[in-house]
Amino acid sequence: MAPPTGWADLPFFGAPYHAIDAALSQQSAPILPPADRRFRALEICPPGRTRVVILGQDPYHTPGKADGLAFSIPQEFGGRLDSLGNIFKELQDDLGVLRQRTDLTDWAQQGVLLLNTALTVPQGKPKAHARLGWDRLTAEVLDRLSLAPRAFVLWGGPAQRFARHIHGSGHLVLTSAHPSPLSAYRGFFGSKPFSRINAWLRESGDAPIRWAEPEDSTR
Repeated sequence: MAPPTGWADLPFFGAPYHAIDAALSQQSAPILPPADRRFRALEICPPGRTRVVILGQDPYHTPGKADGLAFSIPQEFGGRLDSLGNIFKELQDDLGVLRQRTDLTDWAQQGVLLLNTALTVPQGKPKAHARLGWDRLTAEVLDRLSLAPRAFVLWGGPAQRFARHIHGSGHLVLTSAHPSPLSAYRGFFGSKPFSRINAWLRESGDAPIRWAEPEDSTR
């Protein structure tokens, strides 16, 4: 699979990526998300369009749930929302926004890079690819994006370990517990990330993110 436009010059897309691709080809379990959605977050948000980075952990390991954007779930999925449900609860408490659309493509299209620290997971085996080598890509992406002021949101311990790859000045860096049902009550709820991001964007002379339902979502 070709590297995403705008990121293809990263060193990761040489030998490190070929090694991961070879390892994935040897695995018998289905790999999620599907290969054609593996780099979807980076495809929608090349460096020049990225204004906010929300860093998660690994994709959903339930069939039909992972769509290549961290925390996003296809609209037709119909199952449990887990972390995304808690994100929506915090969004409502923070901004008074009631969102039901689970597909977060509209956030990505506004420059929100929804990136996991691992881009694949075997079906039914959460975190099984945490040591596969995807961490090098995450580090290189953060290093590239650190060249200009951006908002970085690190949810959970695995994401926060990448804070050392954010350098330079002028950034907004927000950290909290992961929105998972297992940890959201340890500091994710009440962290107000959405209002803090938008306040920082306005102070920077940039347009805020529309976190609500996309205007054409009922069409």
